[in-house]
Amino acid sequence: MKPTHVRTGVVLGSLVALALASSATGQSPTKIWTSDVVADRQRLMKLNGASWADAQAKLKAGNVEAVAVNAETMALIATQIVALFPEGSLTDKSKAKPEIWQKWPEFEAAVKNYGVQAEKLRDVARSKDQAATEAVAKEFGRQACGTCHQPFRVPPPQQQQQQQQTPPTR
Repeated sequence: MKPTHVRTGVVLGSLVALALASSATGQSPTKIWTSDVVADRQRLMKLNGASWADAQAKLKAGNVEAVAVNAETMALIATQIVALFPEGSLTDKSKAKPEIWQKWPEFEAAVKNYGVQAEKLRDVARSKDQAATEAVAKEFGRQACGTCHQPFRVPPPQQQQQQQQTPPTR
């Protein structure tokens, strides 16, 4: 296993352990947040992205059952996302679009969908069915991440360049 996968696994495992310990002791998990909500949500989304990348690497390596841990982490992260988008938290360093607050019910639905898709990936990975897990994972980015990123997140610069270079289809 590559050192980056080990490090990612340790970070993600720590996040899950922290969430479980907080809920088991009755302490609020919000204590992990700082006073900078934009930095907190960016940190959480980086963890989310690392978990998805690690899940893809595990799947590629044929370690299907191990994908369940990453999917569980993503499902737990989904429970925190909405709270990290309070109204008025659109700043220059944020990648969030104003549409989040203009279409709040749709945003909440997209986040809920993300959690459901993560749970679906977790459950199929636990079944140890390689083909079924690969099928769910193949659609995960579009059906889970994309339902939020497309309407509610400013695309990264490389995607913006691609969109500008690609002529619109009719």
